[in-house]
Amino acid sequence: MASSMRSLFTDHSRYVESFRRFLSNSTEHQCMQEFMDKKLPGIIARIGDTKSEINILSIGGGAGEIDLQILSKVQAQYPGVHITNEVVEPSAEQITKYKELVAKTSNLENIKFAWHKETSSEYQNRMMEQKELQRWDFIHMIQMLYYVKDIPATLKFFHSLLATNAKMLIILVSGASSWQKLWEKYGSRLPRNDLCQYVTSSDLTQMLDKLGIEYKYYDLLSTMDISDCFIDGNENGDLLWDFLTETCNFNTTAPPDLKAEIMIDLQKPEFSIKKEGKVLFNNSLSFIVVEA
Repeated sequence: MASSMRSLFTDHSRYVESFRRFLSNSTEHQCMQEFMDKKLPGIIARIGDTKSEINILSIGGGAGEIDLQILSKVQAQYPGVHITNEVVEPSAEQITKYKELVAKTSNLENIKFAWHKETSSEYQNRMMEQKELQRWDFIHMIQMLYYVKDIPATLKFFHSLLATNAKMLIILVSGASSWQKLWEKYGSRLPRNDLCQYVTSSDLTQMLDKLGIEYKYYDLLSTMDISDCFIDGNENGDLLWDFLTETCNFNTTAPPDLKAEIMIDLQKPEFSIKKEGKVLFNNSLSFIVVEA
């Protein structure tokens, strides 16, 4: 949904472009930034207490933009303390971008970075082979649980890696967002494979409750401007259609009746609001903070 690769695209470069259009037409990163500025400092206030080093694990760190915001907040809370930041990310292209971002960012002297080109389940399997599991002071999973086959097992495993006072932050689309309505109504009619699943914060909180894991929950409004989706032959609109449906070239390959039906729904108030001539899809995000 945001920081990770969508697997249903056979044309990888088209995926990257549709993802880029999603970010430039939505308030996704601004919404995350607001959370990092207002809520994160309080959440991480005790993760490094009495520790000479803070260990952070980023699962699905993407190109690193949000990771570096998180690191700056940890640095502000614990000035001068050494930080180890390990990143698990399956896309080589995203890791390259992450490294480029680190290279041109100042004030990272006390942070040691390590990147692992693997999925979260590959990381989990590799860790299970070791005699002693490493503990982490902060683990975050930003917009990546859609790509995990067994979410409860993944949550249980990473929760078990939390050190004293540690926290785990999970960001994914809210159950109150229009993604939930879109997937519920049209998921069965859109092309699927088993690499990506429809999951929102509503599903996730149920899983955490069943596991008996404590968490706090925050919802923040985010929107995506989908106005161009209603302009015939608009390139930006075509790419946003791909992103909305997780289907490559949806506009030219979808059955006309399916496209017409979705097009009508997307303009309804339960999916989008109309403001200043724009159609704004509800892209609200949930921020779930799991306690050690």
